[in-house]
Amino acid sequence: MSSYFMLFIIFWSVLLIVFMGIGGFFMFRKFLKSLPKSDGKSLLDWQNYYIKKTRKLWSEEQLRFLDELVSPVPPLFRDVAKQKIAGKIGELALRKKAKQMTQALIIEGYIKATPKRDHKFLRKTLIKHNIDTLPYEQFF
Repeated sequence: MSSYFMLFIIFWSVLLIVFMGIGGFFMFRKFLKSLPKSDGKSLLDWQNYYIKKTRKLWSEEQLRFLDELVSPVPPLFRDVAKQKIAGKIGELALRKKAKQMTQALIIEGYIKATPKRDHKFLRKTLIKHNIDTLPYEQFF
């Protein structure tokens, strides 16, 4: 066998192991989220509960605003990110006993559900919509 072919096999083997490791990492994270906590429900169960309980509180305009907020997320992960953020917004709405979803709840829930690196995009989006960021500084 030629040495080039052996290098190709080694490269392909390393690449395969790296990709399997990355995939396994994300599958393991999803597995941990689906494990039941002390109350008998998992994080995903609670997320779905909050979404179902608050579904009737959302208007079309607010759903479009949420879609715009999650637009920088790659399309492959956008649905998962949107569900996570909507779950956190629903949790806040139920805690505050909101009668309808407000822009303030959406922004607060987005801030609490996303990592700090996403907050820069949120600030740009709020400025684009002429929304003052001062009331939300405590959550950033």
